[in-house]
Amino acid sequence: QVHLVESGGGSVQAGGSLLLSCTATGRTFSSLFMGWFRQTPGKEREFVAAGIEGHGGSSEYAESVKGRFTISRDIAKSTIYLHMNSLKPEDTAVYYCNGDDFIITPIRAGTYWGQGTQVTVSS
Repeated sequence: QVHLVESGGGSVQAGGSLLLSCTATGRTFSSLFMGWFRQTPGKEREFVAAGIEGHGGSSEYAESVKGRFTISRDIAKSTIYLHMNSLKPEDTAVYYCNGDDFIITPIRAGTYWGQGTQVTVSS
């Protein structure tokens, strides 16, 4: 059973930066494909980013965050990160870490979810 724990959310002014972390336990980390989703009240959870570094591929990003967010991973720490820069009020959401043993895509989320971490961007 994979267990994902996020951290790093908070409140920031527009234009600021935040770093989200997600640590995985219960599975060999290098075998997991990981990604990030976000959700605002009344809306469906939406894809943000997914990485397949180390699996011979590149990362994928939602158009709304491309150029501002970067996904990365530290295998030694069993942790993935979401580096969020130039934050906008519309980035306000609960951010969820997601993982499985297949590539995460905008239309295919993995089985395992973290508890979520709130990000609030004020104008």
